[in-house]
Amino acid sequence: MSKLFFVASDEEIKNGKTTDIYFERTEEILRKKAISKSVAAEVTCGGIPNSWPWGIFLGTEDVARLFEGIPVTVYSLREGTFFRAKDDQGIRTPVVLIEGDYASFCVYETPLLGFICQASGIATAAARVKKVAGEKTVLSFGARRMHPSITPMISRACYLAGFDGVSAVISADMLHIPATGTMPHALVIIMQDHAKAWKAFDEIVDKTVSRVALCDTYLDEKLETLMAATAVKDLSGVRLDTPGSRRGNFKEIIQEVRWELNLRGYSHIKIFVSGGLDEDSVQDLKPFVDGFGVGTYVSNGKTIDFSMDIVEMEDQYVAKRGKFSGKKQIYRCKECLRDVIVPWNSRPPECHGKMEPLLEPLVEKGTIVQKFPSASKTRDHVLEQVSHLDLF
Repeated sequence: MSKLFFVASDEEIKNGKTTDIYFERTEEILRKKAISKSVAAEVTCGGIPNSWPWGIFLGTEDVARLFEGIPVTVYSLREGTFFRAKDDQGIRTPVVLIEGDYASFCVYETPLLGFICQASGIATAAARVKKVAGEKTVLSFGARRMHPSITPMISRACYLAGFDGVSAVISADMLHIPATGTMPHALVIIMQDHAKAWKAFDEIVDKTVSRVALCDTYLDEKLETLMAATAVKDLSGVRLDTPGSRRGNFKEIIQEVRWELNLRGYSHIKIFVSGGLDEDSVQDLKPFVDGFGVGTYVSNGKTIDFSMDIVEMEDQYVAKRGKFSGKKQIYRCKECLRDVIVPWNSRPPECHGKMEPLLEPLVEKGTIVQKFPSASKTRDHVLEQVSHLDLF
């Protein structure tokens, strides 16, 4: 049966069908030559996009399921752990370590990297946006900009990185949170009457959903906002999604809307903005708005270019040039967050006391041994870490 869409199924990924062809050929050669070599392979990156000082590691749960049933042992950073590309001695940070017969797992290098490169890139961009926004609400609006098959991954990465909600229905279901959003311009256009559209939303949509009116379809933002405040009794907010060609000075438009609402006794009505936002515009608009809908900037977050390299074979050091040989562990000081990378099984270094190892057992001989916390707990973990980090 032919596929309906151009996507790989869970089974195809699990069976190694998304691999690069040279890994498939390598496996064939090793098996036909009866070559069995026990190796240790590390996953590292040379840098983080945009010269950012840290990234958020995501994809641990996918990696665990990828290697479940495969006769290998895997160590990994915990989901949502922040990392630096290198320690202060210039040694690359290992985020995943795999031990086993190379022929048994070589075809999984491609999906392994795919799982963590993109999710970590999105989470890193989202964590930076949320740090800039602070206590202001930030929602993930990026589903429409990427392939629908990865909508849950995108939304999950944003939520775990600190976003307060997601707009995509399937993503919210998987995260066990309500989907969040207002209304599209299409509703106003179809009804050809602003007030009727807002009132219909108020009349029909579940009462647990906040009444937020989209106020920039045909008329001036200030005018539509005041119309909405009059039309909907319990209006809790307005969303401004003014297109770039009509924005002029978006901040001043927002300030004007806020003034006019306050002047007329509507200080309780919140202002949400969306459309082409990034961390810089969020920083600029933060004092004047109550929340942001951020899409393409995070869903199109630059991937972190992780790579996997064999560093030991049959207990011998064998890393290719440009990479440091031998298995390594990363230790972190809980107090100052300094990282030190040392050879595996070395004595733990000290900073403000003994430092903690970050690579933890994930899969042991094909069995998942790590328990995964809820999405909300991982989100709390990310937010706590990022609160101690600088953006630059």
